Amino acid sequence: MINLVEIAKNQINDAIEKSVSKAIAAQQLPQVQLDEIVIEVPREKQHGDFATNVAMQITRQAKKAPRMIADILINHMALHDTYIEKVEVAGPGFINFHLKKEWLYQVLIAIEKEGADYGKINIGNNQKVMVEFVSANPTGPMHMGNARGGALGDCLASVLDWAGYDVTREFYVNDAGNQIEKFGISLEARYIQLLKGEDAFPFPEDGYHGEDIKDHMRDFIALEGDKYLDVESEERKQAFVAFALKRNIDKLKADLKAYGIEYDVWFHESWLYESNEVQETIDYLTEKGYTYKDEDALWFKATEFGAEKDVVLVRNNGIPTYFAADIAYHRNKFVKRGFERVIDIWGADHHGHVARMKGAMQAIGCDPDKLDIIIMQLVRLFRNGEIARMSKRTGRAVTLSDLLEETSVDAARFFFNMRQAGSHLDFDLDLAVSQSNENPVYYVQYAHARICSIINLLAQEGIKVQSTDKLNLSRLIEPEEIELLKKLAELPEEIKGAALSMEPSRITRYVLDLASLFHSFYNACRVKVEDEELMMARLKLVDSVRIVIKNVLNMLKISAPEQM
Repeated sequence: MINLVEIAKNQINDAIEKSVSKAIAAQQLPQVQLDEIVIEVPREKQHGDFATNVAMQITRQAKKAPRMIADILINHMALHDTYIEKVEVAGPGFINFHLKKEWLYQVLIAIEKEGADYGKINIGNNQKVMVEFVSANPTGPMHMGNARGGALGDCLASVLDWAGYDVTREFYVNDAGNQIEKFGISLEARYIQLLKGEDAFPFPEDGYHGEDIKDHMRDFIALEGDKYLDVESEERKQAFVAFALKRNIDKLKADLKAYGIEYDVWFHESWLYESNEVQETIDYLTEKGYTYKDEDALWFKATEFGAEKDVVLVRNNGIPTYFAADIAYHRNKFVKRGFERVIDIWGADHHGHVARMKGAMQAIGCDPDKLDIIIMQLVRLFRNGEIARMSKRTGRAVTLSDLLEETSVDAARFFFNMRQAGSHLDFDLDLAVSQSNENPVYYVQYAHARICSIINLLAQEGIKVQSTDKLNLSRLIEPEEIELLKKLAELPEEIKGAALSMEPSRITRYVLDLASLFHSFYNACRVKVEDEELMMARLKLVDSVRIVIKNVLNMLKISAPEQM
């Protein structure tokens, strides 16, 4: 696992620390305490490959102007046996580092060596992490929020995989509690109405009004007829729920699989009741003194843990709330199954639930900092420049399966992963299906296909990609070549940044930037030139770009076509 950016930063860090020690020994600086040295890529290319503000960091301790400190450090800096070619002071005291081109050429050797694994790192040390995402209510179809959550969650899990974590993808099936009771009542009402007329049974105001409820009961009647009209209501509702819930869950699984998502675990809320874990959790909180009774309901003292208000755990009818089951579920994750870190992706409407859940983790003896909750903002679909609320096929609200009929899985996963989870997203359906450079997924896939075409055409002439030990990589000196090399070297660091920030959109932006740099290179530099040495070096460069684009698209579960 080669991370050339990390190697370069470590060399720079080491050179700075040694120069500080030498300056102190030469009595040009007093004793100073170095905190973490910040090394970043400058915004302006002329400022070098990396820069540090360390001189500003120690100004107070050194009692000298930052620029004077920077000059002293440079005078004591040893550059031999490093990739550092030149060091200079800029502005008020920044230290800029220019690296030898040999550093960049190493990236082609690293990509050749690691191939499909190039970019993988190990900051996770096999830490056991769960990413729980989508977890759509199984009483109905998946909406656009679920579609976005699916892309974000699955891509984040892939990034964590590549960063060296032991990742489990999990879907939490809410097949117990109030919503299932409401589901049963809604199904029962539609069943009787379909058989006896709408006036025969009042439909509950807070029931599920979607057409899918009618669809379920039409299919049930086609199979079973009217024999459940004479059955007790509870038995009847149980039969309807068993029938419709299985169909819905099977549809969830099929739609998500078609979307490229396969979960390691489908965890059912009902299991928490069957195993008595909900009651165990309520008893644990009560024994610890974190509950109280009010108007025959049992409350959790959430305000003792920083939440704005306390929360009901058990209603006055004796039925536990969804929150009680959710605490038990998270206790199951940490205590029963031993996950060291849990990441939940929730919709914006769950924002107020975060502090309560974090407090509940502390109350049950789990570290709340090991629970990361990503709040995902809303999606707006656009078709023909207008907000699209209805499916073209069904005329109903657009579901995940409707979306995948209008656009490709590749486009959906790419578009949903282009923005940070916390930002609102406008999804342009017309752009997603267009074959133009304005369509970002097409733009990236076309870069991959164009490289494959270059390689195939040259191979037909007997010109094939060679190993780096047979090439003169120092021929790659054009600005477009250097920028491509730098971008290739950044992939492991981008994966590290995406894993630590839990922002997989960084990887989508990275591959877009890489494709853009390749297209610029293609327009400026011919691969097939008379100078064979240069041609072979450029062929190796574009083949390395192909490998990296494919690696990133594979990570995001997006296809990398060889022809377009």
